[in-house]
Amino acid sequence: MLSDRSACRCPWVDLTKPDYIDYHDREWGVPVREDRLWFEFLVLESAQAGLSWYTILRKRENYRLAFDQFDPVKIAQYDDEKVPSLLANPGIIRNRLKVLATINNARKFLEIQESFGSFDAYIWRFVEGQPIVNAYRELADYPATSKESDVLSKDLRQRGFKFLGSTVCYAHMQATGMVNDHALDCYRRQEIIDAY
Repeated sequence: MLSDRSACRCPWVDLTKPDYIDYHDREWGVPVREDRLWFEFLVLESAQAGLSWYTILRKRENYRLAFDQFDPVKIAQYDDEKVPSLLANPGIIRNRLKVLATINNARKFLEIQESFGSFDAYIWRFVEGQPIVNAYRELADYPATSKESDVLSKDLRQRGFKFLGSTVCYAHMQATGMVNDHALDCYRRQEIIDAY
């Protein structure tokens, strides 16, 4: 993979932030197939609601430590005594509703695993098992939602998930490769298509 600043990247990438460049170059839009990583992105995306992704990206390691390496089994067992310590942690977003949503979503995540065999089997159904490849060039071309994110959000909310509206779900789909929204002139676009 390219790592220099001369590579053509998506228009949302801030080239003054090496960690943002690294996230774009290594993770964003790469199809996820592992349940623990699915859950990690769900936690991070739901924490992002109303905030910038870069804010959450910078806190990712703090989230990993605070939430038991994103282990949904452990998080699902958190009780009322655990919540105050999470809310006192300056390394994460200390929003009570978002912390409670993470615990709730861990429980719902486990229910989906039980019903479908894996979260992976559940979520890829919303794009018929294959990434949707879009053709965007400018930042203004990118939508905030899609019909697929609307359906996914509705289904997750009906199953009891919190902080996963259609906009958050679309960002989740972009991050996890359910949609390939790398810009037409971004070097990662074709690399991901070829790898999948």
